[in-house]
Amino acid sequence: MTKIVIARGEDQHWIYFSVRDDADNGSIIDFVQRRRRCTLGDVRRELRPWIGGTVARTDLKLYVPEVVPVSTNRAGVIRALAAMRPVQTHRYLEEERAIPRELLGDPRFEGRILVDARSNAVFPQFDRDGPCGYEIKNHGFTGFAPGGEKGLWMSRVRSTDTALVIAESAIDALSYVALHPDENTRYASFGGTMNPSQPAIIEAVTVDAGKGELAVDRVTPPETKDWNDVLLRAGGRHSSCVLRRALSTHCRRSARRPERQVWVGTGPTCREEAEARVEYR
Repeated sequence: MTKIVIARGEDQHWIYFSVRDDADNGSIIDFVQRRRRCTLGDVRRELRPWIGGTVARTDLKLYVPEVVPVSTNRAGVIRALAAMRPVQTHRYLEEERAIPRELLGDPRFEGRILVDARSNAVFPQFDRDGPCGYEIKNHGFTGFAPGGEKGLWMSRVRSTDTALVIAESAIDALSYVALHPDENTRYASFGGTMNPSQPAIIEAVTVDAGKGELAVDRVTPPETKDWNDVLLRAGGRHSSCVLRRALSTHCRRSARRPERQVWVGTGPTCREEAEARVEYR
């Protein structure tokens, strides 16, 4: 089965590309020619009914109202992410980082933890226009999407969220979840040192989530470099049991806007730098 991604290029023309075949990409003309193996005249005859309106159209309500043009680099990020699979189990995350398997399958993180063809753990990052890059993690290896730009990795948005936890890395955020599970908390990370555009993305997330500015709390791990170190010291078995109990508890809190923002990093990249770049009242 062929899987393709359709987008609008920076020149406003529609383009497509195959997730599995780097040579299968281009315009609608390329799409038809490749599949019909026909001449340009045949392509015109194939597409004419679509231009003239004789082909039944899908209800416009099913389409996104506005499609933001994508750069070549963003298109490559989208294509790479589309070729990856959701994580179910991951040796590096579970054994070396002590991230509980139950957490990897939590619906809050659906589509937020992926696995690429090399079995690397991948954490997609987003900006206001959608996927913009991804962090890559494995044993002895940390990487970032070729041609991508840093945005925010973030858990799924829930109407019952009452707090936003921001960590330096996705693994730090997941470690904090394992140690302090809360069904009413949203999690995000910025992936190391911030670039100039990330503070604005963080600010947009807090405004979208809470319809206003959020108070800032800072929680630092005791006598360790980060929350994953705390999780490793606690032992995966303990954190997994705590998480399992938390996930099985029904949430009784009423739906309301996030009212608490927590920075859970340790170094200046997560505290002083963020404070210098983003103003909260």
